Amino acid sequence: MDLNPADEAFEAGLRAVLPEQVFRDASPSYFEEPRGLVAGVEGVVVAPGSTDEVATLVRACAEARVGIVPYGGGTGLVGGQVMDEGARPVVLSLERMTRIRDVYPQENVLVAEAGCILADVQSAADDAGRLFPLSLASEGSARVGGILSTNAGGVNVLRYGNARDLCLGLEAVLPDGSVWNGLKRLRKDNTGYDLRGLLVGAEGTLGIITAASLRLFPSPATLGTALMAVRDPEAALALFALAGDVAGTSVSAFELISGVGAAFLVETGMPAQCPIDPIPGWSVLIELGMGTNDAPDAVLATLFERALEAGLVSDGVIAQSEAQRGAIWAMREEIPLANRKVGAVSSHDISLPLSEVPGFLTEADRVIAGLGPFRVNAFGHLGDGNLHYNIFPPEGGSRDAFADRREDVARAVYDLVAARGGSFSAEHGVGRFKVGELAHYGDRAKLAVMRAIKQALDPKGIMNPGVLF
Repeated sequence: MDLNPADEAFEAGLRAVLPEQVFRDASPSYFEEPRGLVAGVEGVVVAPGSTDEVATLVRACAEARVGIVPYGGGTGLVGGQVMDEGARPVVLSLERMTRIRDVYPQENVLVAEAGCILADVQSAADDAGRLFPLSLASEGSARVGGILSTNAGGVNVLRYGNARDLCLGLEAVLPDGSVWNGLKRLRKDNTGYDLRGLLVGAEGTLGIITAASLRLFPSPATLGTALMAVRDPEAALALFALAGDVAGTSVSAFELISGVGAAFLVETGMPAQCPIDPIPGWSVLIELGMGTNDAPDAVLATLFERALEAGLVSDGVIAQSEAQRGAIWAMREEIPLANRKVGAVSSHDISLPLSEVPGFLTEADRVIAGLGPFRVNAFGHLGDGNLHYNIFPPEGGSRDAFADRREDVARAVYDLVAARGGSFSAEHGVGRFKVGELAHYGDRAKLAVMRAIKQALDPKGIMNPGVLF
């Protein structure tokens, strides 16, 4: 659907109905993908400070049929916040809507505006003696609205769920400029369609989230963290099952790390390094969150002993201090930074049924080896089946030298994922970069329903044009 540009006349009209302080200089940061993969169309950058201002802006765009690109922390990796072609849009930044509106410790609920940075939400929950468990590498800049719009995951999905599972209610401005006041704090509310569930994960295509009621949890009184060298991914999966037997529901994170990823830390001179020497081919980071009278270190020691007897592990480190725990997590969290320094030919955020992970890794490595002299760094959240399966040039090579193979590599990976009942997008969303994949791999009936919903709620097509469709 053709949209009109946010031209000088339209911008002048906006300035007549919105306070001058909501307008921002058109800094390049608003129009660039964080890895520099694409440069977006420069738009009119507006940062409303209230839900009413968001509604005024959306109504003006709807009347003029001008596209709106929602902008949170700018950390998305699928181009959802950067429009790479089309008529000049309005870039709606949430950076000024940063209030923690309310905290209800006894209810385990926190109400935050969509521009709140994730780390600030975590801190507000901690100040109330509670835990907001969503944890991402970008938590120092990612904002609540973008996190919910992409249904972000992170390292604690295994125990606490995705962003959708952590959201009880929403306030949102719909495509016609009306405001949905759905900031309920209810666990049970069977009163029709689940609009909360619809907007979470919609990537800004159905409305602008302006605030959310978020679930909190009791903070674990004790934590235990370990890194264990495993024989292979199949052993890692067996270790996960054993961890459930030994530690029950206290397993908060279960991360698979390949030796290639750990070696990248050395290659790129990252501060964090693998504490197991020599670097194992595969290792698993395990974290337990337990009660006051529990002893997570003892539980981890028991797990290691039983895994050693079963031939699943060969070495390991159990953190004996907060500094050691931080060092183990730093190794996991710096791998994506090392990846960027090496330069990926093709990156893939995929999910698979847990039992399919070992077979996929074996088959995919064989297929990728047939496409070129690539290095594969597979790592991620094994406990929930989410892998980051990333392809790199050989040591000393450049990703640009293999640019012509990028599409072949991606298609090969996604074909294997689809054949095993997986998803080509686990936690980053579809955005603009994966629209073709959604059209190719998406269920026909589901896509038809999605288009019908989009047409019903946003008939003018102004909400994040080019995303999903």
